[in-house]
Amino acid sequence: MGRPRLPLVKRMQVRALLSEGHSQVEVVVATGVSRGSVYRLIVEAGGMPARRVRHPKTSFRLSGLEREEIRAGLERGESLRGVAARLGRAPSTVSREVNRNGGRVGYRAWRAGDRAAVQARRPKPAWFLRCPRQWGETQRLLRLGWSPQQIGARLKAVHPDQPELWVSAETIYRSIYVQGRGQLRKELAACLRSGRAQRVSQRPGRRARQGTIPDKVMISQRPPEVTDRAVPGHWEGDLIIGADGGSAVATLVERTTRFGMLIKIDNKTAEHVRDRITRHIVTLPAELKRSLTWDQGNEMAAHARFTVETGIPVFFCDPHSPWQRGSNENFNRLVRQYLPKGTDLSLHSQDHLDHIAWLLNGRPRQTLNWMTPSERLNQLVALTACSQRRSSAPKRGVWSPLRAHHPNKVARASRHPAMK
Repeated sequence: MGRPRLPLVKRMQVRALLSEGHSQVEVVVATGVSRGSVYRLIVEAGGMPARRVRHPKTSFRLSGLEREEIRAGLERGESLRGVAARLGRAPSTVSREVNRNGGRVGYRAWRAGDRAAVQARRPKPAWFLRCPRQWGETQRLLRLGWSPQQIGARLKAVHPDQPELWVSAETIYRSIYVQGRGQLRKELAACLRSGRAQRVSQRPGRRARQGTIPDKVMISQRPPEVTDRAVPGHWEGDLIIGADGGSAVATLVERTTRFGMLIKIDNKTAEHVRDRITRHIVTLPAELKRSLTWDQGNEMAAHARFTVETGIPVFFCDPHSPWQRGSNENFNRLVRQYLPKGTDLSLHSQDHLDHIAWLLNGRPRQTLNWMTPSERLNQLVALTACSQRRSSAPKRGVWSPLRAHHPNKVARASRHPAMK
């Protein structure tokens, strides 16, 4: 025999409290429902915040208190007319209520409330059934690694005069987690950056690594122009670590454009990390080589030699302060979609890392007014070059991030939907 199902009224009460932000423990205390039952309701909803079910309070609908009064009156042996007079209701209203829900002997207020709630529903087809064209486009972009927020904003930007083609990020999440079914739900959930089967609370960011670094210059001494992101060429960097700390990949993000680079690292020694990052940095034009902000990791202990070779000063964040490299932390989270935690990062070649960076730099960003990092970086470099040379040189002569770092992907980039 299966586990008895919670009455609909109790389920509605639990979901209403959860939608208001109450914790599971608070919901258990308030409703008397077991914690396991509360957890099962959350899982059924795919971890999504529950939508409050509201029934219009009108003079035509019996309330829960009125139904309890009807039950109490029947138990005392009152007539239906007497109960109706006490409630200020028509006798026919009370008569129909009792007859439809078990009669004088079998009437139960909670069961009558459940039945009324079910009959009051006005269900409509799910969004992805009503809008197959948008759902198909959404699935395609999800498989390209776009987030629901990016998809919603892009559809609105591409179809500004067709609101019927717009869709919110919340609707996409709900279509995946709540209304999605079977293998498709698993596939689309895996396409999300978290890769989770249901939504969970965000965990606090990892703590910055602390080490002994000689002659380090702290972030408090960094030029003020870095903070407002108005001038390009200021970078943030870090290492993402593979399984058991045995492999790593260096990540660099330009603060103004959010353009990112991934650099293959064979070991985490300071000299090796300095050499690999230097090889990539020296390919940048002068206007994109202004500063580098790093965390407290020992892999940047050779920062003084790095500065001599590249002309880029290195500034270090305060201990346990990853938010001081917010763009890099966000970029690392995006990279983890392709380089999951607990995997061997040494298996990825530099070409593969370049391809991942190309994908990420081809995604529109809300902070860039839905431009892509590549588009924004090319725009700034072109403006800077034109202002410096003030000539009519052809645009293809301007430095391009794709051409500089991914020469074999220029043609593919031009066909990428985010670069059109």
